[in-house]
Amino acid sequence: MLITNHVLSGALVGLAVRRPAAAFVVGVASHVALDVTPHWGDERDGVFLGVAVVDGLVGLGAMAAVTRACPPHRRPAVVAGMLGACAPDADKPSTVFFGRSPFPRVVDDWHKKIQHESPRRAVQEPLVATVLALAVRGVLRGR
Repeated sequence: MLITNHVLSGALVGLAVRRPAAAFVVGVASHVALDVTPHWGDERDGVFLGVAVVDGLVGLGAMAAVTRACPPHRRPAVVAGMLGACAPDADKPSTVFFGRSPFPRVVDDWHKKIQHESPRRAVQEPLVATVLALAVRGVLRGR
């Protein structure tokens, strides 16, 4: 799953689970739930990395926008949920920039094993992002 979808699911977690430490842990669990769901992935040279760079920037923008839109007393849990939901994918930029993952090999192997990716599922990613973004907006407006 692309990182923007993890960001948005983590925001929902933080909005639902109001304690930051718990929101972080549940955010990690949400990451796993999205990764076991069949989703887009393309191992061809440069395809995934090109999409991932753009998506990473969109994800950062989404984090900033959601954080700004949250009432101040809700921000710690929402940020914790988003960070927890993104944390398992820290291996990808770390490998690109530093040549290695921050996680033990057993964690990386397990993370790869749970992925159910296909290049034919590209349309799914923006649809999931739209649904998640509308859900976050709805929860924030309903506060």
